[in-house]
Formats: sequence, structure tokens, C-alpha cells
Amino acid sequence: MDAICDDLQAEHHALDALVADITEEMWTTATPAEGWDIKDTIVHLIQADVAARLAVDDPEGFVEAKAKMMSGGGLEFFASTNGRSGDEILALWRDERAKMLAAFRSRGPKERIPWFGPDMSTLSFATARLMETWSHGQDVADTVGMPWPATDRLKHVCHIGVTTRGWSYMVRGMEFPGGDVRVELTAPSGDVWTWGPDDAADSITGSAEDFALVATQRRQPSSTELVTQGELATEWLGIAQAFAGEPTLPDGR
Repeated sequence: MDAICDDLQAEHHALDALVADITEEMWTTATPAEGWDIKDTIVHLIQADVAARLAVDDPEGFVEAKAKMMSGGGLEFFASTNGRSGDEILALWRDERAKMLAAFRSRGPKERIPWFGPDMSTLSFATARLMETWSHGQDVADTVGMPWPATDRLKHVCHIGVTTRGWSYMVRGMEFPGGDVRVELTAPSGDVWTWGPDDAADSITGSAEDFALVATQRRQPSSTELVTQGELATEWLGIAQAFAGEPTLPDGR
């Protein structure tokens, strides 16, 4: 848990650096995520972090809160941020994410935590929070025109991208074709990360950053240098969705 929490904290700091010095006007600038500005993006992270901390610290309280939330409204049920300035939103996020990390660190990696979908292990839960922080960080970086350097923390994002292959079909009501797809990705450090049997007829190869961007639907496959071999690989990459929620497709970035 310490290792994944350290990586999640580093991802928090990377995104924090993007917004720490922006103007109030910039806080309300639209991001590539349709309908969301930068403030909306950080508010969403706050609300999810508050819900995550409650799920870890008080599972029964979370289940009760989830039931009330599902009867009307969204994640705003967990944190009200109306009328706050950008600086106030940033201060709140710093406070809430620290509390969430403390909650994660207090649990074993295999303990089960309730969430909006199936229960997850604490380790998987923290990994999912990292994926969401990184992907929304890409939205903010695209908006403010600042670099979003790739790091080997992307291995967490890529792993979720690979393991959600079946989900990418299910969420669209499509029949999962089965079969093996070999995924070989070059990490920012130069290491090679692999998933799937090395003799699979279908494969995806390329950079870990490109795969993470496609799996989180921040880029179209055609705008990357990923190479697919076989129909299974090509179809999957075209619908890859590493996150929960309604089926979506990436924009033209």
C-alpha cells in the first residue's frame, strides 16, 4: 500500500503543479472533456476522494450515503463546492486527498472496499484513483498548455487498461470475443512491460503513454504510434475504456 500510495501522491503533486499558479479566469477555462472546465475537473476529484475516504474509513456509512446519492444527484452529494474560488478549491483538494491517502495507508492491500460498482481491494482502489488523477491531469495540461511528462507510474494506468478489455465490450452491450491479445509497451524509462502470452496471434505494441492515453480515451488510436496486429487487437483498441461509467469514445485529439 505504501508503494501505490507514494505513486498516487506523486500524481497528485504533478497535477497540483499545473494549477497552483493559474489565474481565476483560467480556472473556468473549458478543458477537452466536454462540459468541464478546470474547476469542474478538480471538484470532481475532490468529490471522488471524499467518497473514497468514507468508503475506506466507514464502509457502512458509505453504503448509506451512496443510496441517498443514487436517489438524486451525483458526486456533489459528498462535497459541496459551490461559490468557491479556484484557490479555495485547490486548498480543499489538498486537504481531502491527504485524508484519502491516510485512509488507504491504514488498510491492507487485499481488504475489500465498497464502491459504486463492485467492491475492490484497497490496492485496486488506490490504483484506480491514480488512473483518474493522471487522465484528468492530461485534460488540464492540454488546457493550460503545459507539458504532462510521462513517468513509469503509467504502469498502473496501463495495467487497468489491459485488465478492462472485457469491460470495454460489456459496457457497450457487445459480445466479448475472447481470445488472447499480447500487449508490449515501452515505458518512459525504456523498460518493456508485457501482458498476455508471447505467442498470441493478436498484439498491441508501442509506448506506454500512447496506450494509457487511448485506454483512458484521451487520444484516438489513430493519433498515436500504437501498432495492432489482428482483428481482436484492432477492435479492442478502438473501444478501449479503462474507467467505469457510461460508454464513451475519445474526441479527436
